[in-house]
Amino acid sequence: MYLTKARDIRRIGFVSTRLQGTDGVSLETRKWDDVLTELGYETFFFSGLSDWYPERSRVVPAAYFLQPEVHALHKEIFRDASRRRGLTADVGEIKGGIKAELYKFIEDFGVDLIIPENALAIPMHIPLGLAITELIAETEMPTIAHHHDFFWERPRFLTGCAEDYLGRSFPPKLHSIAHVVINTEARQQLAFRCGLSSFMIPNVWDFDEEPVKPDAYNAGFRKDFGLTEDEVIFLQPTRIVARKGIENAIELVARYNKTPEGAGRGRLLISHPELDEGNAYFNRITDYAALLEVPLLIRPDLLAPERGARPDGGKVYSLWDAYVACDFVTYPSTYEGFGNAFLEAVYYRKPILVNQYAIYAQDIDPIGFKVVSIDGFITRDTVRQTIELLADPSMREDWAEHNFRLGRRFFSYDILRKRLPYLFMNFGVVS
Repeated sequence: MYLTKARDIRRIGFVSTRLQGTDGVSLETRKWDDVLTELGYETFFFSGLSDWYPERSRVVPAAYFLQPEVHALHKEIFRDASRRRGLTADVGEIKGGIKAELYKFIEDFGVDLIIPENALAIPMHIPLGLAITELIAETEMPTIAHHHDFFWERPRFLTGCAEDYLGRSFPPKLHSIAHVVINTEARQQLAFRCGLSSFMIPNVWDFDEEPVKPDAYNAGFRKDFGLTEDEVIFLQPTRIVARKGIENAIELVARYNKTPEGAGRGRLLISHPELDEGNAYFNRITDYAALLEVPLLIRPDLLAPERGARPDGGKVYSLWDAYVACDFVTYPSTYEGFGNAFLEAVYYRKPILVNQYAIYAQDIDPIGFKVVSIDGFITRDTVRQTIELLADPSMREDWAEHNFRLGRRFFSYDILRKRLPYLFMNFGVVS
């Protein structure tokens, strides 16, 4: 990666299909924004859906991956083995409109460098990826492509008629792009598959910020969810998609409830009801929970990314209130690009069940966190350890403090403070 001339980079434009809620990409984008703002940069935002800083944002509905026309094209591209002529034209038309808006965004806000957030990695929105690629090629715009997960990591993107699109833009090979990945495996695969070098910056958390604590607002959490004080809240802080392995969380609660210590008191609260990948898996886990007699709490009317009010005047609680209220966190994912929910549980000092998914085993587990660990399925030892932790406050506190210290050391904002300026130096930045 090189540039034809050095540039003074002060105004940075983030580009994403969505900047809203608590999905992993939005969360990490906000963290990068926090640190870049702290370092003196001005930041601006381009997306298809957003509830961020309206005075610094450009929202273009066609850039949202669930915009009806875009979503219909997406389904056709990854369903059909051959491409109809009109489909190519439709993709090109949407791409052209988005590219024109990107040019306006850069000109209106005087953007010096763009950071596409996963838009050049996973093909949720092919016209957006093509538009960004062409803009970079036409302008030599300095670009930090922040990749969270790649198409080859998801079987559903390995079929269809997208091969040439994937080769062009997911990710593109252009000299003004610096590629950033969030785990070691992605760095190795990017080099092996695409011949591209990259920087590795893991997901982080602001461990110096004060967390949400028990207060007058969240004191009514259990009552509003219909729970008594002696019921045990297992929190599954993820979306309802198959790779989250929610079956294992349901089985853990079911087996806990059949022990003398559990005595039917366990409840599973799932924080994110979004159905980005359809409702088949939602139906699967609700049926499975009914089969195992596990009470599921899926209440989008009561739980949202931030605190708010219901139409009847009642409270809407935040995800952070759920962490405060819960007794145990379940995180049995079969695959993750990194693991935001893991860092959240560490930050809120909660005991956690973790499946040994590949990235956790490679990049996180060797650090030495104390967790209830499974290797694909729940065992008797899993249930025993869970019971021990829930029954022993001193053990929970010891594990929590140990994990918090490791989280602060290896995954704090200091990682970004050190690595982002170094990354900008590779553009010959004059600052």
